[in-house]
Amino acid sequence: MIRMENICKEYPARRGEAGLRILSHVNLWVKQGEYVAIVGPSGSGKSTLMHLIGCLDTPTSGRYLLDGVDVAGLNAAGLCRVRQEKIGFVFQGYQLLKKRTALENVAFPLMLRGMPVRKREAAAMEALSRVGLSQRAQHLPAQLSGGQQQRVSIARALCYSPALLLCDEPTGALDQSSRDEILSLLGELHGNGHTIVVITHDPCVAAHALRRYRVDGGRLEEE
Repeated sequence: MIRMENICKEYPARRGEAGLRILSHVNLWVKQGEYVAIVGPSGSGKSTLMHLIGCLDTPTSGRYLLDGVDVAGLNAAGLCRVRQEKIGFVFQGYQLLKKRTALENVAFPLMLRGMPVRKREAAAMEALSRVGLSQRAQHLPAQLSGGQQQRVSIARALCYSPALLLCDEPTGALDQSSRDEILSLLGELHGNGHTIVVITHDPCVAAHALRRYRVDGGRLEEE
């Protein structure tokens, strides 16, 4: 599913300053159906790595194949297409539209793809059912708990059956009870065959994955 070989990420030098290397010769392999965590402290390079995995940025050098697509050299339009077709994102801050219901939030990416109303609403309701929130379909985000909002975010990521579920600090804004709820849900999704990569600073969150990598000082090592 993910194959990164000798990935480096550098930012060019500014006037009077040296260039900055964020990632150095990173190698990462994730098979289809795996549950992998990438853990590291703030400033370690894990956010940059997440951006590369999620095709939000491109490496300075190295090779990256995502679900068989060589994405390292794609332009902005190509990266956008890969993100839409291959990746479901789950962010710490939920990124829900405040004035739209849970159902409308989940259906929103399908609307952008031009899917007819009835078809996208049916797909969104199915996704909400998978995360246990079909009964909250008509609620606004403000009417939902933090854990429920994150479940809506996960349902939105799942609604178009992405090859990869990429979670950036998915429990960072949650209390203990809601955090356990989301980690349990990710475990269920993995059990159903989803490929999941979680980026986190929290070793307790990373412990739920079957394989773990640590990034520090721009280098990646499997634990």
